[in-house]
Amino acid sequence: MRDNRDNRDNRDNRAPKDDIKDKLVAINRVTKVVKGGRRFGFAALVVAGDESGRVGFGKGKAKEVPEAIKKANDAARKSMIKIPLREGRTLHHDIVGNHGASKVVMRSAPSGTGIIAGGSVRAVFELLGIKDIVTKSIGSANPYNIIRAAVNGLKQQKSPKMVAARRSKKVAEINSIRD
Repeated sequence: MRDNRDNRDNRDNRAPKDDIKDKLVAINRVTKVVKGGRRFGFAALVVAGDESGRVGFGKGKAKEVPEAIKKANDAARKSMIKIPLREGRTLHHDIVGNHGASKVVMRSAPSGTGIIAGGSVRAVFELLGIKDIVTKSIGSANPYNIIRAAVNGLKQQKSPKMVAARRSKKVAEINSIRD
């Protein structure tokens, strides 16, 4: 019986084995007016990624800030998706992502350009592992919707390998058409 308890204690203290990084994008204080006064709550938006093609985002709500961040972090890790990257540094093609009134235009860029992106979208691309990209956010500047629009656009990303498989052709044939 004693051994079982020791294993449980060790399990709780272990650091996560994964190399997933996360970034807090936004934190919002929410007020609920009740009979006795005001009740405060907090909402957090977190982006998580492994800097090699996987990214996800999540939101968490709680009465305390650290708990909201933890919930958002857990949600972001659960919602991670794999995105194909060209040469591990940029997108294969230009894409536009939409969500509500937010629109994010993402364009692949030559080596050495860097990440040209505003506020909340920058976190997505840094944690995705993209090194060279040019983006423009149009419409609503709400960080929740901007991140949703960026992830929506990234889900549309198709690599030449995926296109070749769908068309029953070889990757070389697809690449020769692209150039």
